[in-house]
Amino acid sequence: MPNSGPDFDRERRVAVAAAEEAGGLLRRRFGTAHCVRTKDESGDVQVDLDLAAERLVLGRIRGHFPHDRILSEEAGLLDAAGERTWLVDPLDGSNNVAIGLPAYVVGIGLCLDGAPVMGVVHEPVTGQTWHAVRGRGAHGASGALPGPAPELPRPGPVVAWTQGYAVRRGDATAVALRAVLELSCRRVLQLWAPLLGWSLLARGTIDAFVGYRAEGVDLPTGALLAAETGVELRTLSGARFRPGFAGDDSGRSYVAARGETLAYLLREVGEATRHVA
Repeated sequence: MPNSGPDFDRERRVAVAAAEEAGGLLRRRFGTAHCVRTKDESGDVQVDLDLAAERLVLGRIRGHFPHDRILSEEAGLLDAAGERTWLVDPLDGSNNVAIGLPAYVVGIGLCLDGAPVMGVVHEPVTGQTWHAVRGRGAHGASGALPGPAPELPRPGPVVAWTQGYAVRRGDATAVALRAVLELSCRRVLQLWAPLLGWSLLARGTIDAFVGYRAEGVDLPTGALLAAETGVELRTLSGARFRPGFAGDDSGRSYVAARGETLAYLLREVGEATRHVA
């Protein structure tokens, strides 16, 4: 990706340091995590490590950028004047941690006028960190991230799937989308940690990511990481998708892939949603 626009270097360095410090806390205390509460009827849980990691990350951001807004998974919107909004998911994968499954990440992003400009994803289990700045590419410890191949793999793509917590079990569109993905893809990953899915896509480990009414606090950070590797983001109908965190979840359904894989999935998804309609 060409270098253009602000580099947001200070913001990136602060976010990386905060995410890695929070990741260290999560890794050390993983085996002692316990559920604090169930958030709603969807079954989404909050564990004590959510709150501990959040306090750490929010403290770092507020210390360096006291005039910026912050939208955090647990604390909600911490308002301030200005056009800059930090997005914080201190523990993406709380449901996994609650059952002892070590599949979770820390996500921190920055949006300007609602659009993502910087994003960081840290995986405590491996100690790896991936980051992106708009117009400057996505990187990890080994350099630039490659993204998925544009060719359609055979016997089909490996796809991550996510749906928002507000989506009910019998939602007709969600059922149709999951069914067509299971039939048309080699494997469908339901990770319960969307930012982990985005990092896999950015690294080229999987071929695509499909989301239905996704959660807003994770979406811009992960989407930026993938987009900076050349991944295209489309709505379910094939229009350009702009990842944002504001408004209701009806505008947060997408297909993310490249080349032949993107075209293939848009055909399959389009057919499935037309039948629902």
